This record gives sequence, C-alpha cells and structure tokens, in this order.
Amino acid sequence: MTSRPPGRTTDPGPGPGPDASREALADVVAIPVTPFADDGTIDTEAHRALLRRLIDGGVRTLTPNGNTGEYYALSPDERRTVTELTIDEAAGQATILVGIGLEVPTAVAAAEHARHAGAAMVMVHQPVHPYVSQDGWIDYHRAIAEAVPELGVVPYIRDPRLRGESLAELGRLCPNVIGAKYAVPDAARFAAFARDAGLERFVWVAGLAELYAPSYFAGGATGFTSGLVNVAPAVSLGMLEALRAGDYDTAMKVFERIRPFEDLRAARQSADNVTVVKEALAALGLCRRDVRPPSRVLPEPVRAEVAALIAGWPT
Repeated sequence: MTSRPPGRTTDPGPGPGPDASREALADVVAIPVTPFADDGTIDTEAHRALLRRLIDGGVRTLTPNGNTGEYYALSPDERRTVTELTIDEAAGQATILVGIGLEVPTAVAAAEHARHAGAAMVMVHQPVHPYVSQDGWIDYHRAIAEAVPELGVVPYIRDPRLRGESLAELGRLCPNVIGAKYAVPDAARFAAFARDAGLERFVWVAGLAELYAPSYFAGGATGFTSGLVNVAPAVSLGMLEALRAGDYDTAMKVFERIRPFEDLRAARQSADNVTVVKEALAALGLCRRDVRPPSRVLPEPVRAEVAALIAGWPT
C-alpha cells in the first residue's frame, strides 16, 4: 500500500458513535470496486482516485471489501490493504463499513483489524457454509459482534429461510448489531422480516441496490447499497433524495433510466455483476476493466452496449 500523506495517523482512533453510524446506514451505502493493474495487483492509485470521486460526488458511506469489490477474489492481505486504503483516503469524510466474513477466526481478525484501522462498522458477509441453522447463524454473528463491541455490526442477509426472530435475538444479545443489509429479492418477505425482527430496532438497508430500493423503502428500509454509484454518484444520490421525500414518481423515473444497466448486471444469476460496473468505469477512462475469476470481462459487443447505456448519465 502507498504510504500515508504527512499528518495522517496509522491509528485514527474510535469511529463515530452508534447514532452517527445508524445515520450513515440510512443513506446510499456505496460498494466500491477494487481496480487492478496490468500485472494483476491492486491498482492503489486508481483505487484512491475512484474513492475520491465518490466522496467528492457526495457519497458519505463506503463499504470496502463488499461483493462489488470482489471480496471473495482478494487475499487476506489484499483485503487489509483495501480497508486501510479506504479509511486513509476518506480521512473522516465518509463513514467506513468494512466487509468481513468467512470462518469465525478470520472474520473476527478482520473485524479487529477494521477497528484498529479506524472503521466505524463491519458488514458481515453471508456465512459460506452448506449447513446454516437459525441458532448457528446467531452464534456466528454473536462471536463477531462480541469481539468488537465498539463497532456497529451489520449482517448481510441473503438467505430467505432466515427468520426475523433470529435477528431479533441477535440484537437482544448484541447491542452493537445496529442494522441489516437485506438482500432477499422479495419485497413482501422483507417487510414481514423487518417487522418480526424489529422495525425500529435496526436500520434497514435495501441490499439489492437501486432497482429494489423503492419497494423496500415502502417496507421500512431507509438506505440502499449501490455498485452503480461507482459509475454515476449523482444518479444514486438522486434516487435517495426522491425516496426520502416520498417522491416515488421521480424515484421510478430513475429506476427506468438505470434498469437496462442493472438488468445486465443481474442476468444469469448476476454473473456479470461486477464486470458491468468495471466496464462502465473503463468506458469512462477511470480504471481497467479487469476482474478476477470466477468473474470474466465482457465480450466486445456487450462492452459497446454498456458504453451506450451510460452515455449521458451525470457523473
């Protein structure tokens, strides 16, 4: 990682308190990409420039090591580098929600690293295990939350079988579990889950980005995640502004504008979710299009389609 500019500390100290962290979740929660250099390593210069572009564009919540950042394709050292680089570049101008996960010792070590680096919160990726019980899900997240009581903890929920009562119990055991990123593609299920877990107890983040944000806001979400925000911060922030104002007509106009782009990302079980975002950034001249397996760069005709879709978007 590049050295820090003079005047910045390697230990930024404690992040914002729980109220500020809850407020940061009720926003556009950006999932930055991880750009790669031509030798396959992380392009730290491009990464800083992309982060600065988000912050200068008005984004105030960043999630390093999210799925759009290719979390599962990064090594442990690279994930630490991404965490430190993001916190350093944000320099207090954005709240940092670090993606962590995998087996409990790895997740706890990453959470402790995030705390030491100066993050405010951690987002716990869905457990990667073929057998997940309701009580086991609670135990997994409890082990992480209790290791970093100073940090806000946000489970990433993708399993439709998880019951709202399980999150309610986790929240009872761990006061620092302050929000949930809900990414099951079912607005009715989300509304029921949020009420079973505690609508006011947690900050609800629509975890399937802009296309699901209007329906999830109607069910109780107050923030949404975004990969598209890497490409066009003004578009994502414009949707949030409309949703906060209850202006669903304007929000749905944004929906229609971005739907073809997001449909490309969602096609074939989201096979090109990251690839489409990086292709758009490459079309804008902001980073290389490279992704790591099991993702793959787009074929030439689709590259042209992506460039055409984003033409004219405010950036």
